[in-house]
Amino acid sequence: MNNYFFLFLFLSSFTYSSGVRLDIHDKHVVMDNGIVEVTISNPEGFVTEIRYNGIDNLLELLNKESNRGYFDMVWDEGKSKRKKGEFDRMEATNMSVIVENEEQVELSFTRMWNSSLQGLYPPLNIDKSGSSGFYTYAIYEHLDEWPGFNLSNTRIAFKLRKDKFHYMVVAGDRQRFMPLPDDREEGRGQVLAYPEAVLLLNPIEPQFKGEVDDKYQYSCESRKNQVHGWISMDPPKSTGFWIITPSNEFRSGGPLKQYLASHVGPTSLSVFHSTHYSGVDLIMRFRPNEAWKKVYGPIFIYLNSLSNGESPTGLWDDARQQMVNEIESWPYKFPASEEYVKAEQRGQVEGRLLVRDRYMSDAFIPVSSASVGLASPGEPGSWQRESKGYQFWTITDDKGYFSITNILPGEYNLYSWVKGYIGDYKYDKVINITSGSEVNVGEIVYEAPREGATLWEIGIPDRSAAEFYVPDPNPKYINRIYVNHTDRYRQYGLWERYADLYPKEDLVYNVGTSDYTKDWFFAQVNRKKENKTYQATTWQINFNLENVNANGTYKLRVALASVHYAELQIRVKNSSEANPPLFTSGVIGSENTIARHGIHGFYWLFNVDIKGTLLAQGNNSIFFSQPNNTSPFQGILYDYIRLEAPPHHTNFTPKLNILPN
Repeated sequence: MNNYFFLFLFLSSFTYSSGVRLDIHDKHVVMDNGIVEVTISNPEGFVTEIRYNGIDNLLELLNKESNRGYFDMVWDEGKSKRKKGEFDRMEATNMSVIVENEEQVELSFTRMWNSSLQGLYPPLNIDKSGSSGFYTYAIYEHLDEWPGFNLSNTRIAFKLRKDKFHYMVVAGDRQRFMPLPDDREEGRGQVLAYPEAVLLLNPIEPQFKGEVDDKYQYSCESRKNQVHGWISMDPPKSTGFWIITPSNEFRSGGPLKQYLASHVGPTSLSVFHSTHYSGVDLIMRFRPNEAWKKVYGPIFIYLNSLSNGESPTGLWDDARQQMVNEIESWPYKFPASEEYVKAEQRGQVEGRLLVRDRYMSDAFIPVSSASVGLASPGEPGSWQRESKGYQFWTITDDKGYFSITNILPGEYNLYSWVKGYIGDYKYDKVINITSGSEVNVGEIVYEAPREGATLWEIGIPDRSAAEFYVPDPNPKYINRIYVNHTDRYRQYGLWERYADLYPKEDLVYNVGTSDYTKDWFFAQVNRKKENKTYQATTWQINFNLENVNANGTYKLRVALASVHYAELQIRVKNSSEANPPLFTSGVIGSENTIARHGIHGFYWLFNVDIKGTLLAQGNNSIFFSQPNNTSPFQGILYDYIRLEAPPHHTNFTPKLNILPN
């Protein structure tokens, strides 16, 4: 694979008369626009120094130059069953100047692959290529004559100075002073169930004592992962370092995919592709002789400052406004690479989405805030496992209209999912986007899966388990930012709380009297035993039927928000131990969402037929078993469960969740 990463670093002088200056030395190059000065190793392409606001270097001086600002990836040759691949910091072998004038400097750092490098580097060509900041992007290419390989993760990382940057902001309601990386080391911290999670026992700053630090507690959905970073409050001026991602078109997995952001280090990341919260299904697998090329970015590294006396959180407000400015400027005009497609070369798709659920209404209903997007052709919902191509998403307005702009030329399917309805929609025609094309698909209708009216339901169909009961954490494992927070599920060790709540007997849910916000644990996990083993669990749903159609077929809809090396077995009536079960999913999922404090991963939908002869007039039970019990992290996060009557069965009053348009 032709691995050329183009570290494009762009500095603009804008209104500054001094312009942009480029100085090339044997071992490094320096770009300076009078506001910020960036030093990059030559030819490796590592960002080694960022001078700004009177600080000689915002990056960590104690780190090697190759461990300050860099692109990296995790890859393997596709021949081994090892869980982890090789880590490659993508060291370039050639530097060239693409653009140099008073308004712009653009540099290219490339590494070209050939067969002599097989096994040492992934078969890729990599090209990584005023405003108080700089832009960077990368171009990856695999030529058709090269061997296959797997790509698990790739990103750009910045390691900031730990003596200056102590305040981190991931979102408006997720910002705080952070512990030092030293606090995680042996003697000050205790590693918990996995290396990323550390209990701070003797931190340098005592206010962090007793807290858990784990980078996964600060993950963000792709659609919300637009700006994050760090603030230094050292006098005389507070300084902000922000990563702004104006478009997620190049990220894998669609808008709900969760990515790491900023965390203790202090570290800030822009992750382009990862298997976190997804697992092996999202590994990019390249076959021999498969041609591929993709542009990641540009992203914007934004720096800002405030004088002493002003609230440093004003830097966050300013960074958010800069994010809005960058989004409005997308796609950028300035990248010199022909691989980056400009606005006039892109296309547009518009239309109107209606939804019909014939047991809720015969009408075609316009829905607001439905997600509509373009991704590579595939099956309904395949976008969440797509990684090699680009994706373009928007949401519908209050009348169901949508417009997707700035679409790269190519062939796509149009996909959608709607909160309040199960399943996935796919438009039945392939959409071909050409330069400047405008496609109107008109009114499209999503017929939500439905066989009969609702007998009972548990949860909200929104691809998340957030509405279910999330317990308070063990007081020994607190992250204070998530106390009384809407993201309370991000606390460490919640999987162990199931055994505290259900020490001997498993969860029993009684339809009509139980409340899923209080009585349905957010994850079906194994019960921890005293001898460090784990017991498989079976959950029971009890319900009453006034009438049963013995000749009909009932439909059980089970939507899952995430699964990790688990098997869902479903049994009916008094057959909780019956073999074989009425339904089994087989062992599915490798998303590790439970361990990584997530509330959703991949979306799964199973439709189970239940013959009327298996049900009785009066009391009934359905059993959900998860038999795999070798790990505390094996388990299932449910999204929504619904039992439907046979078609045209009307001897009941359905109970519905009706969400506002």
